[in-house]
This record gives sequence, structure tokens and C-alpha cells, in this order.
Amino acid sequence: MPRMISPPKYLATGIGALPHTDPAAAWRLASSLFPQFPFVPTLPCRGLQERIVFNNSAHLPGRTLVGERLFVDTRKDCSSALEQIYHDFLEGNASSYGTGPEYASAFYEMLAHPPDHPRVLKCQVTGPVTFGMQVTDCDKRPIFYDMQYADILGKLLGLQARWCEQEIHRHTTAGSSLVVFNEPYLTSLGSSVVPLDREAVAGALIDAASLLEDGYGIHCCANTDWEFLLALEPAVLSFDTYLLAREFLLYSEAIATYLEKGGVIAWGIVPVDYAVFRGESIESLCARITTIRSRLGEYIDTEIIDRQSLITPTCGIQFGDEGMAEEILAATAALAKRCREAFL
Repeated sequence: MPRMISPPKYLATGIGALPHTDPAAAWRLASSLFPQFPFVPTLPCRGLQERIVFNNSAHLPGRTLVGERLFVDTRKDCSSALEQIYHDFLEGNASSYGTGPEYASAFYEMLAHPPDHPRVLKCQVTGPVTFGMQVTDCDKRPIFYDMQYADILGKLLGLQARWCEQEIHRHTTAGSSLVVFNEPYLTSLGSSVVPLDREAVAGALIDAASLLEDGYGIHCCANTDWEFLLALEPAVLSFDTYLLAREFLLYSEAIATYLEKGGVIAWGIVPVDYAVFRGESIESLCARITTIRSRLGEYIDTEIIDRQSLITPTCGIQFGDEGMAEEILAATAALAKRCREAFL
């Protein structure tokens, strides 16, 4: 079962994707700027296979790719493949669920050039809800609405997450790993337009995390039911703080309970929209953290907040160019250092 990570105390890391196409350059950047908490970037600009969902689709029973449309051909008999996933999940056998370098070039670059004793090494896997809502059946109905696939997705992605964790420990000296499930579709919780069954969502995420021995995280870049996600007790909850701090802090009591249990908030406070980023400074961003810290401090000792905080940029950095991304990540590292000086 997964566990909490050691308190990061305002360390910094990245979110996931970068605009780079050279995995060596991308990994050098991610590991050099965040030596204690490096992240393994995904590189969607390299091609379709490294985009979210596609990069974790290789083992999906019934997988069919036509152009840029990924779907499940439900006319095929996938029963034996589905049964194998159930069996491997129950046995904890993740060895057959590896991701090839064509899907995760920077991950393989990391394995070939491991970081030097980082405290935590972070990678990401597409979350089961987002996966199941973006992949459809032959009739263009999301497979998360299919009871059998909704049940299998958490197990399948959990096996892939476990494989990542095992590879990290096999090839690196990281103190622990953190596998973050990328879940933008969780913004649909409570929506009548794109309905999601909460029990199915919780079950899929619990399955996805259950094979891990180190920490797991959830990243959602839009507003959602934060109390629901906090109650799942991931090691790290990551979100777009720059845009959503007010909405997030509506759940301050639940946040306080989560932090007291050892959970970590990844404050995505450095904007990746370059025009917005240029209008900010390290001091102005630190002031935003200070305000959040003060408001949350009405519910919990600020020493706990300081111990359980991680600094990141917002997501979407892959839509800029490499120079912009490098500048934004460098600012993230600098802001984290400023927070440590101010609060620790």
C-alpha cells in the first residue's frame, strides 16, 4: 500500500510535460533545477505516443488507433486480456506492464542517467478517470461509462504505476518515488453535463494507487470537489494555485485535516502563461504564498503548513517554447528557496 512522503518543506519540482523534443536536454533541466525532488518530464511535442492518455495506452485491451483517435474496439473478444489484467493485479505482477521508450523517452533517459541521491523522484501516469473519459468505444461513448472497463482501468494503470516505481528503485538511489496520476477530468465531479459516479472514481483511483509502496499523488489542473480528493489521502495533491487558491481554500478544514495526517500540497503558484509570468516576480509570488499561509493558518499551525508544502509551476508549460519553460522552472526553484528563507 502507498505511504506518505517525507515532508518537503518548500522544495520545488515540476508538473509533468515540457516543450522539449530532446529527452536528454529535458531530463538535464528537470534534474539540475530540482536536485532533491526531480521530476521525469513527458515530451508530447515529440509525437502522439508521448501525449497524455496515448502514452499509457499500449496495454489497453481492444486498443485501436485511427489517425489521432484512440478507441476500444468492443467488437473484439478481449475477455482473455481483461482476465489477465485482473490476475496480474491480484498477484501484484507488474513486470509485463512497462512503457517503451517510444512512449516515455525522458523516463528512459532518467534510467540511463539517474539523479544523485534525490530525496524524492517524481513521475506521472495518466489517471484512470481521465483515461476512461478520453478513450471511447466504437460508438464514441467514454469507456469509463462501461462497467467492465471502468473497473479494469484503475488496475491496468496501477500496474503501470507499479512498474515505474520498481524501475525507479532498480536503477536509481532515490530515497522514495512519487507517482502522480494526472487527472484533469476530475473537474467534472458534480457536473450534470459530464457526469461521473463518485464511487467509481474513488474505486478507480484507489485501485491505481494500491500496488504502490511509496507515495502517490493526484494532479488536477481545474476546479473540482477538493474535499472528495483530500479524503482519498494521496501523498501529494497538486493543483493550479495561481488561479484556484480562493476556491481551494473554501475547503480549509479538510485541507488542515489532510496536512495533519501527513499529506502534502503542491502549490502550483508560478504561472506558465508567459505574459502573466512576466508580470510577476519572486517577491509577488511569495506574497501570494504568504496570504494563503495566513488564511490556512486560521485552521492549522503554520509549522505544519510549512513542513507539508511543495512549490511547482501551474500546468501547461509544454505549450510555450523551451526558453520560456526553462525560465519558468528556474523561477520555481528560486521561489521555493525564497519560501524556505521566509518561513523555515
